[in-house]
Amino acid sequence: MNKTVVLNVVGLSPSLLGEHTPSLSRWAASGKVSAIAPVLPAVTCAVQATYLTGKMPNEHGIVANGWYFRDECEVKFWRQSNKLVHSPKVWDIARSLDPSFTCANLFWWYNMYSSADYTVTPRPMYPADGRKIPDIYTQPHEWRTPLQAELGQFPLFNFWGPNTSIASTQWIANSAKWVEERCNPTLTLIYLPHLDYCLQKFGPEDNRVTKDLQEIDAVCGDLIQYYENRGAQVIVLSEYGITPVSQPVHLNRILRENGLLAVREELGRELLDPGSSKAFAVADHQIAHVYVNDPFYIPKVRSLLEDTQGVAQVLGEDEKPAYGLNHQRSGELVAIANSDAWFTYYYWLDDNRAPDFARTVDIHRKPGYDPVELFIDPDIKFPQFKIGLKLLKKQLGFRYLMDVIPLDATLVRGSHGCVTAPAANRPLFMTRKTDLLESESIAARDVCQLILRHLQ
Repeated sequence: MNKTVVLNVVGLSPSLLGEHTPSLSRWAASGKVSAIAPVLPAVTCAVQATYLTGKMPNEHGIVANGWYFRDECEVKFWRQSNKLVHSPKVWDIARSLDPSFTCANLFWWYNMYSSADYTVTPRPMYPADGRKIPDIYTQPHEWRTPLQAELGQFPLFNFWGPNTSIASTQWIANSAKWVEERCNPTLTLIYLPHLDYCLQKFGPEDNRVTKDLQEIDAVCGDLIQYYENRGAQVIVLSEYGITPVSQPVHLNRILRENGLLAVREELGRELLDPGSSKAFAVADHQIAHVYVNDPFYIPKVRSLLEDTQGVAQVLGEDEKPAYGLNHQRSGELVAIANSDAWFTYYYWLDDNRAPDFARTVDIHRKPGYDPVELFIDPDIKFPQFKIGLKLLKKQLGFRYLMDVIPLDATLVRGSHGCVTAPAANRPLFMTRKTDLLESESIAARDVCQLILRHLQ
């Protein structure tokens, strides 16, 4: 098979290629670029699962970045087991065609307990004293220590949160080279998330994204040259494009105000109680799975959603099959936001009653995606001083809460998830194998076959 490398440059769209991305633009000009018609929801886990299986969410089962686990009555985001993806992956298919085929997966999601030959993925340690310590999970397991000994500890706190930077993407790029020089895989999948941060924070039309575009362009240019010098074919693609937003929509607050959402009080704070709720929303960028525990309330909930400003469309049992979302993990209803709106997970009606994790970076405890985690609370007068004191408490062994995240959803300026963006803002697929890319636009589920055609 032909050695192939896929660079997943999150958030890259045709409109961002230009003067600030000289390496990518030159490389694109020597090949062909097609827009990808995104899958619904156009969010990380669902899109990656579709790219790697060629299936829709109702077939592979990844209906969002997180969903309601009905038998546990809990909302869980960012699970990591590959067993959750219920379809053969591109590496399984390639291996069935050529038993000598090997695959390395660097930081694409669902990268634990995978059938890929080589994997590296973030896996923080959470000791019982409450600390979160950066770490990775690798296959083979023996790589974990030497990889971090040579490249340094994975910079988890630059991977997500208000301190995001090019450092995490650069570490992933370096780890790909580390794997390449030891195993020379047939197919290498590399996740490069850097643009995701600035585009959600500032929006795609803000000049402040210039520096980030230049940084990701430098990383991509280096990787393309490195792999092409080793005789590999390179594919550059993205999962979604980011659209400007200005309207956060608080679906859970509307459900609560109408007596449908239940909370449980702990130490004066409120926690969402999904199992006791008649209905609640699991917000994920511009889509929300809305679970209705009692079918009697479905018409009422649907009517409320349809009357909510910022909601473009509501999918019920009759509409979900057209989008491949008729899966038991989906909500009874699926709300889709207007292109300039997005959904928060907020369910409290008084910020003083918000759970303590709301003001922290805590992607696993929050019952929904929270892009506000990219910001430091602007009401904190001396944020570095406050953070320094928190870290000093941590070093001295005292309990501390890194509560520096605001509760102001209007700060967010970019989002994704709905599928109505114009072609210039859609995800893209770029290759120098122009004979394999026959159309100006391809479907998300075609990406799997295109990767296989590059390999063959």
